[in-house]
Amino acid sequence: MVCLVSRTGRHLQRYDDLGRRQVVGCIPYRYKRNSDGTLSTDLEVLVISSQKCQKMMFPKGGWELDESKEQAALRESIEEAGVIGKVECELGKWDFMSKRYGTFYEGYMFPLLVKEELALWPEQNVRQRTWMSVKEARDVCQHWWMKEALDILVERLTSLQQHKEQNISSCL
Repeated sequence: MVCLVSRTGRHLQRYDDLGRRQVVGCIPYRYKRNSDGTLSTDLEVLVISSQKCQKMMFPKGGWELDESKEQAALRESIEEAGVIGKVECELGKWDFMSKRYGTFYEGYMFPLLVKEELALWPEQNVRQRTWMSVKEARDVCQHWWMKEALDILVERLTSLQQHKEQNISSCL
């Protein structure tokens, strides 16, 4: 069962030792299906619009005191993008400045292998979600640090795919 209400307020918000708000995000991804229904090696990622305008980004939000980073990443993917999946190993940590508030943040990003796309989700009336290629996502994403996280994800998945192919060919 999925809660269909977004968390609000900052009373549970985490801050680092320098007073920077800590945020966690994820890059929801999946592999395209071939016409015969089998999975291809073509990667798609899910981007969402911001609440205030139509700028595109990956789901992210505050890391709260009662959850792990991984739990926060999954919660944000449900609230903002309406997807559920497997949170994988952290892609990294970035320090960045909010253009809107002019304050520094500490951001963590995770890959999320999507298992389910919800028909109803908490922020569906204020956000658009769009599946697109990595190149398209890199072009439209508004945050440099999210683009870096995307590059790390692609490198990681490419390396894993090459490793699988090498193992298969060595068994033949």
